[in-house]
Amino acid sequence: MSKKLFIETLGCAMNVRDSEHMIAQLNAHEGYELCDDAKVADLILINTCSVREKPVHKLFSELGVFNKLKKADAKIGVCGCTASHLGQEIIKKAPFVNFVLGARNVSKITDVLHRDKAVEIEIDYDESQFAFGDFRTSPYKAYINISIGCDKQCTFCIVPKTRGDEISIPADLIVSEVAKAASSGAKEIFLLGQNVNNYGRRFSGEHDKVNFTELLRRVSAVEGVERIRFTSPHPLHMDDEFIEEFARNPKICKSMHMPLQSGSTDILKAMKRGYTKEWFLNRAAKLREMVPEVSISTDIIVAFPGESDEDFAQTMEVLNAVRFEQVFSFKYSPRPHTEAQMMVEIDSELGSHRLSLLQSRHDEILDEMKLENMGKIVEVYFEELRSDGYVAGRSDNNLSIKVKGSEELLGRLLKVKITQTSRTVQYGEIVD
Repeated sequence: MSKKLFIETLGCAMNVRDSEHMIAQLNAHEGYELCDDAKVADLILINTCSVREKPVHKLFSELGVFNKLKKADAKIGVCGCTASHLGQEIIKKAPFVNFVLGARNVSKITDVLHRDKAVEIEIDYDESQFAFGDFRTSPYKAYINISIGCDKQCTFCIVPKTRGDEISIPADLIVSEVAKAASSGAKEIFLLGQNVNNYGRRFSGEHDKVNFTELLRRVSAVEGVERIRFTSPHPLHMDDEFIEEFARNPKICKSMHMPLQSGSTDILKAMKRGYTKEWFLNRAAKLREMVPEVSISTDIIVAFPGESDEDFAQTMEVLNAVRFEQVFSFKYSPRPHTEAQMMVEIDSELGSHRLSLLQSRHDEILDEMKLENMGKIVEVYFEELRSDGYVAGRSDNNLSIKVKGSEELLGRLLKVKITQTSRTVQYGEIVD
């Protein structure tokens, strides 16, 4: 009988891919099969996020739950970014945890499994050329890492301290992985990195020096690839060559994630983001001009230390000017090992008020946008069967679309007319 693995993944798409890598390694080398019930699992993994404070708190409450319901001889491992920055402290707080594995040490999963109380959290460990086994959560799309780590020094962000310095994965390895995924039926490729458009800045050893724009061209040339998405590009590196390739290449989905963080140039400087409000607006305007149907999403932090009423007003100004299709917005949360942790925080209630104002205004924008979607015909890639009789997918510009249907729609690109709209999901009918 095979052993059972249960894994809970918190956080970003990179964590999803890290979980896929661990599943592949444990299956190929240890005989584990994935299950969806922690009570029957022989190994329980929590792949953690530490970008904000809330997921860190959630970790220890989840560990307590898993410890109560697990089988007597089952092991528990903590992986990911919180594992990287807390390390041994996790085992001190939760002594029933069997091992801790950092975000930069995924390939060591089969090693720590056999060393009780093992803690592997090196952030300078180089996995850029490690040959992971093959496992994908979805047969219809493939997440593929193009780099590991981050070279930016944003004063609010813990990621460089959990994932280490940025190293690009060689282009030939990426293209090979893309080809393998496409040959097995994945029509959509999702390229992952902390700052994807900084790709090519540093490799481990001698490799073909290509930038992100050239990598996009090579991936789009792979037979079987019909759609390419990526996250996250950094506004600082959104040069004309990149935007023009985004606009011209028909395989690149017309949705762009542009993390703003703040609309105030002064706050952006305090955050060490490297660009100004004017640069961000210029890049967004160029995108809208070259790709009228583009969907632009963003991240915004309100109440960063030192943010004045005028600074916040500048953020609201950018929100109104760009009219983002999606906003991930948060009140500033101090993170360990960051410069901003030492800065004086502003009043929490004021921060909550600003967040509410921002989110309310964005809801108004979404209500205006949803009316514009009514009656549009969009091409949808269907990838998820829902229990309510619907099949879900996304349009080229990232609209979430649901239609009545069954599994024969999965993995197909079909034209859909939008017949009902909301802020988050559109409903439609297939027209071809």
